[in-house]
Amino acid sequence: MSACPIHSQKNLFISPCENNFSIELQLQQQGYPAVAGLDEVGRGPLAGPVVAAAVILPSDCQHSLFLDSKKLSPKVRQELNEHLHSISAHIGIGIVSHKLIDKINILQASLLAMKRAVLKLAKGGNRPDFLLVDGKFQIPMTTPQEPLIKGESKSASIAAASIVAKVFRDNLMATLHQKYPHYNFIQNQGYPTRQHKEAIRKHGITIHHRKSFRGVEEFV
Repeated sequence: MSACPIHSQKNLFISPCENNFSIELQLQQQGYPAVAGLDEVGRGPLAGPVVAAAVILPSDCQHSLFLDSKKLSPKVRQELNEHLHSISAHIGIGIVSHKLIDKINILQASLLAMKRAVLKLAKGGNRPDFLLVDGKFQIPMTTPQEPLIKGESKSASIAAASIVAKVFRDNLMATLHQKYPHYNFIQNQGYPTRQHKEAIRKHGITIHHRKSFRGVEEFV
């Protein structure tokens, strides 16, 4: 098996090997002991915040457990979220409200949520040395970082972050469901399902809907 490519300062290039913690191991060998994976959840919904997580996995945990949250059942996501806490993974969560999403747009809100997640890590005494960011954009921080398209399938740390963010946001939307049962947030998490759009037409919007989004703005 050929060696994994190693990045240089002039031309940052990170490529996954066969296991989903190989990128993190490469970076640790290059002098970045604390590598955080970042992902966000909630770019597409019509309601609720966007939530991001930053996760630093222990080097000796079973990294293969952590997969893209979209490929896991709610039960498995919850179990893995609890497992992350039990193995003392370092976790930071960042939230950007629907109001701020409307002000700065969803892309900037997603990047800000990830920045806030990193700052939460640092505030807890776990400042990362390097960031692996899901997607194609860097976050607005000076910390060394690398965006990875479809990062959940390439990095266990990003996959773990996707699980944490998904579980956290789903719990938030389940709480909103208690207050606004007509919209069935507990099932659709604010995404534009047919049922959700019909509820908006029938009942109008809540204070938690994103007024700049198509499907909502016409009801403002």
